Amino acid sequence: MSTVNASALDHVVAALPQRYPGPGGAVAVVKDGVPIVRHAWGFANLESRAPFGAATLAPVCSITKQFTCATLLTVAPDPAALDGAVAALVPALEGPKPTTLDLANNQSGLRDYWALTVLCGAGPEGDFRPGDALRLIAANRSLHFAPGTAYSYSNGNFRMLAIAVEQAAGRDFGEMMVERVVRPAGMETAVFAAETGALPGEATGYEGTPASGWRPGVNRIHWSGDAGLCASLDDLIAWECFIDRTRDEAEGLYRRLSGPVAFRDGTEAAYGLGLARRTRWGRAMTGHGGAIRGWRLQRFWVPSERLSVDIVFNHESDSHGAAMHVLAAALGESDAPGPSDATAAAGFAGTWIDRTNGLLLDVAVDGDGTLSASYDGGAETLAVGADGIARGLDMTLAPAGGALRVIRPGDAIDSLALPVGPGAAMDIAGRYRCAELGAEFDVVNAGGSWFGGFRGMLGTGPLMSMTPTGGDLWRLTCHRSLDAPAPGDWTVQVRRADGGAIEGLTVGCWLARNVTFARVGV
Repeated sequence: MSTVNASALDHVVAALPQRYPGPGGAVAVVKDGVPIVRHAWGFANLESRAPFGAATLAPVCSITKQFTCATLLTVAPDPAALDGAVAALVPALEGPKPTTLDLANNQSGLRDYWALTVLCGAGPEGDFRPGDALRLIAANRSLHFAPGTAYSYSNGNFRMLAIAVEQAAGRDFGEMMVERVVRPAGMETAVFAAETGALPGEATGYEGTPASGWRPGVNRIHWSGDAGLCASLDDLIAWECFIDRTRDEAEGLYRRLSGPVAFRDGTEAAYGLGLARRTRWGRAMTGHGGAIRGWRLQRFWVPSERLSVDIVFNHESDSHGAAMHVLAAALGESDAPGPSDATAAAGFAGTWIDRTNGLLLDVAVDGDGTLSASYDGGAETLAVGADGIARGLDMTLAPAGGALRVIRPGDAIDSLALPVGPGAAMDIAGRYRCAELGAEFDVVNAGGSWFGGFRGMLGTGPLMSMTPTGGDLWRLTCHRSLDAPAPGDWTVQVRRADGGAIEGLTVGCWLARNVTFARVGV
């Protein structure tokens, strides 16, 4: 494709504020190194009535990860030089330590430290300091999987990278990022701001919906490496232009970041050096999203078309969906789901348990016959083909003798999810302790209303609703936490001795799986 259907693109861009309602937002499309869309709407701050513009600074959140890895490459062209510093951050870890590249590729096997803050008693609007990060990272004794063998998104990976880079260079990490990567890319107003409670500029991120109204999202965390960069839409446009003009340089920075990545066995991986890799409409693309309470962002680069899309929302609408919608219009494609066999889809509906990862899989049939499958904390749409297999962008589900085979190549997951049986374990009230985290979990039956809450190194967290799912399985609902989006539903599995007495619970979400708690009291 050499041209963009400007009329179709203009129509989609004009409809974004209504399709993704919220206080404000901005979108950019860059084609052949030239911005062809640069549009903002609404308000950066509802209280002061400051408009949202292309120069409005926003926390780009996890989009920072590619800049972290770019900074890493300027300090350690061979990242293995920092392997010793990385290993020193996890002294209690049993077995092989992850390498620097394992961190940058999200192949470390370490559980996400923001998810672990919930288990350690953090309140959703609490403070989180650098010392808290070091203590939480150092507490890790076990992994999701052996380093380099699979993928698991972990913000702590990139915090560890920032610490190791800072130690190696003897300089402030944020200053190095701005000096070595941000300014050379032409991002003139972008800054590094590690304190979410004191972000630059007047913009505010908002929680809520049009039905409930909007309220400022309160964040009081310190982050670095996993996030921290603040940039305007114009800064993001400058980044896309830099990517385009350096696209053919053999040692070009973004070219190095977006190169092929593999697991230890040589299988291609879908994430590396702070960038997700995927194929849509037959075209390879790289990019990343970003989120914190009140903010959602997304960027994509399609090298074959020399095309980029950037979305910034100061509210919690689906920025990924918005970016895909704009990208589809620019490419002359459709982002609507493909046709699905509604009759075959009915066989997938229900709740399933993947015992390997300790996660519940919820599958519902949509009105158009597609499936909505929730497994990794969000819902993915899958279409059931004539062969009876359900396929989505990241996940495939295939019937397997009364079970569902869950296939996620980018995560190196190929496992079975079993149907959740009837009944409910109603004898789980009590206190449980996780030796690895030094955390406790209270399960409370309050007159037939069930709650669970954690306490640990970060304090005593709020009680959260628990509901029985079936058999020895429960859900613990966590829709607000220090990071956003929150873990969502934690799966709680009951572990019993041969005689039926409860030994403990295994608690997990997509970002922090199979965390074990032993029963210590009733």
